[in-house]
Amino acid sequence: MPEERQIAEAAAWIRNASRAAALTGAGVSAESGVPTFRGAGGLWEGHRIEEVATPEAFDRDPVLVWEFYDARRTGLVRCRPNRAHEALAELERRISDFTLITQNVDDLHRAAGSRKLIELHGNLWRMRCTAGCGEWEDRRAPLPRPLPPACRCGAPARPAIVWFGEWLDPADLAAAEAAAARAEVFLVIGTSGIVEPAASLARTAAAAGARVVEINPEPTPLSAVAALSLRGPAGEIVPRLVGTA
Repeated sequence: MPEERQIAEAAAWIRNASRAAALTGAGVSAESGVPTFRGAGGLWEGHRIEEVATPEAFDRDPVLVWEFYDARRTGLVRCRPNRAHEALAELERRISDFTLITQNVDDLHRAAGSRKLIELHGNLWRMRCTAGCGEWEDRRAPLPRPLPPACRCGAPARPAIVWFGEWLDPADLAAAEAAAARAEVFLVIGTSGIVEPAASLARTAAAAGARVVEINPEPTPLSAVAALSLRGPAGEIVPRLVGTA
């Protein structure tokens, strides 16, 4: 765990900031018990994750893809926001210009009360019409059979997730980059720092003069741009930084 003086220094930066942002990754939600499908060599039911999370996979076998996402959704039903999620929601209430940027698709930040939220990779509880009608929320888990679910127009629905090989929403990415560029403090929490373009947001913030604070049990490629790297679980460190511990 980090020393008290490091916690106190980072907490003071946050307390005195009028503009701040945070980037969160899977490490935040892992503490809520969110199942990961990245174990066992990146396999799910004998399939590589990339084989069930691409547009090509959906075109080839939409039932298989929906079985994968239905398993993820069903695994989330009993998961609840943890203290890191709650502390970030409190930070939003304290800092008028605060943006939370997440790579997670589990909706736990919103469940904790965060509203100034950019979900870079989408949301597991949302569906999108493949014929272009739009998106909607559907919290049924497990989904009724047969799969895939359909839009009201009759066209198959797909998860509203950014798949491998797809571009992020340009408006979401632009908003995230703008938040990073104007932040006085930029928190990087529970992310490996290797998934782009999300990882570049910390570099954008550092280049613009922000104090980057990394919270992660292990060093990452972003440790090099961090003014402080606090080693430990987000659920323990973030509440201490915000003063909700």
